[in-house]
Amino acid sequence: MQQVNDPKEELLWKQARRRVNFKRSFATYCIVNAFFWALWFFGDRDYSYGQVPWPVWPMLGWGIGIAFQYYKAFMSNEPDAVEKEYEKLRNN
Repeated sequence: MQQVNDPKEELLWKQARRRVNFKRSFATYCIVNAFFWALWFFGDRDYSYGQVPWPVWPMLGWGIGIAFQYYKAFMSNEPDAVEKEYEKLRNN
C-alpha cells in the first residue's frame, strides 16, 4: 500500500478501497445468490416458508448489507461533505 502524507489523498485512497471492496462484495453476492436460485430451481422447489422461495431470504438479508456498503462507497463523499459544512459554518 502506498504511503500518503496529504489528508485529502488519504481520504481518496480510503474511498477508492471502499469502492473496490463494494465491487468485490457485489460480485460475490450475485454469484452466491445465482447458485442458491439454481439449487432451488433444480431441487424440489420447496415453499416451506410460506409462498416465497427460500432464496429470497438470504438475498434480502445480504442485500440490505450490500445496499449500505453501496451507499458508503458511492453516495457519501466524506471529503466534500466536510468541506461544504466547514464553509457553511465559516460563512455564518
